[in-house]
Amino acid sequence: MREEDFKNKLSPSQYKVLREKATEAPFTGKYNLHFEEGVYHCGACGNELFNSDGKYDAGCGWPSFHTPIDNDRILLKKDLSNNRERTEILCKKCESHLGHVFNDGPTGQRYCVNSLSLDFTQKEN
Repeated sequence: MREEDFKNKLSPSQYKVLREKATEAPFTGKYNLHFEEGVYHCGACGNELFNSDGKYDAGCGWPSFHTPIDNDRILLKKDLSNNRERTEILCKKCESHLGHVFNDGPTGQRYCVNSLSLDFTQKEN
């Protein structure tokens, strides 16, 4: 997808986060305290990223996950912005910014993702 296609598809807020690597304000995202069963997708390209059974409330203000659906669906990249070293999470399919991963989760890593980077499909009963 061309950058112009992303600009046409995404809202200005989504574009800022997904394509310009911004971060939404904590505790403001629609998926922060969202715990329905289903799958979270990349908001830019639809790539399936996280299952709801891996989501938990980390109290940080952003959706947090134990693990992605498959490590082959994301890219991890060293991020030295804001005068600190972090690990950025990118969608492997379209290279859009999702958030950051930290080594402070209850089972190891915490995938901390912007709600604006995600879409959700509810599990059918």
